[in-house]
Amino acid sequence: MPPSLPSLAFAGLGLMGRPMAGRLLAAGFPLHLWNRSAEKCLELSAAGAQVAPTPAALCERADVLMLCLADTEAVRSLVFGEAGIAERARPGQLLVDFSSLEPAATREMAAELEARCGMRWVDAPVSGGTAGALAGTLAIMAGGREEDIERVRPILAHLGQRLTHMGAVGSGQVAKVCNQMIVACNALVIAETLALAERAGVDGARLATALAGGFADSKPLQILAPRMAESRFDPVGWHVRTLLKDLDTAVRLAREQGSATPVSGLAAQLMRLHGAQGNLQNDLSTLIELYRETPP
Repeated sequence: MPPSLPSLAFAGLGLMGRPMAGRLLAAGFPLHLWNRSAEKCLELSAAGAQVAPTPAALCERADVLMLCLADTEAVRSLVFGEAGIAERARPGQLLVDFSSLEPAATREMAAELEARCGMRWVDAPVSGGTAGALAGTLAIMAGGREEDIERVRPILAHLGQRLTHMGAVGSGQVAKVCNQMIVACNALVIAETLALAERAGVDGARLATALAGGFADSKPLQILAPRMAESRFDPVGWHVRTLLKDLDTAVRLAREQGSATPVSGLAAQLMRLHGAQGNLQNDLSTLIELYRETPP
């Protein structure tokens, strides 16, 4: 008989977490869920996933616990708060965190969790957006012990096209910071160039096609430029607030390391300005509105 699949738990069914959990369930893994808004579990529970009453209860049912949450404080609360994972976790279990967090906080939480209950931590933030989450083509950058990374590699193969071990716990988060710096700066300059093209009399809808395959090409260009040109801001693929949070993490990490990151610092301020204009919950494609005098 083939070996049985490990039992998994997943907490955080947002834009990324919901399709990722769905892929794991479709792959045949026994799956247990928890989400702060319980209604987000309904579709997957109807498909066979089990819903736990608390994060702590996930530890009774799963070998590997996965998180995909909004920020560092959300993860800290779920792991160490009332009825949190730390209350019932045990040695031999693994926590795999797909969230984008502060590297130093990740290292601190991982050390505390292992000291308290023996559970080890793998930080495995992802890149590829909701389209990558749906297709299972995410890029996954992981920090943790080699044996822990290899243990979860067959599981994460259902979520990503590539899993790269970056180093010790926290290293995955450093790699994600670098990723987000590039994405954010790229998105802002795409908005800037598209607005310039429109003002100069060029059809912005043709820009992504014209630049495809050249040195200026990128996935953000091909995704964002057409949406910006058409002012097509729904459905939301990337929240402005998420990228702003990650840029703030980048600036903080740079300060801690004594590294100069002036472009990313400016990007953070431009993203903050856009968010302050009521766009925090909106899609990244709305950045075009920073540069247009009037909507097309």
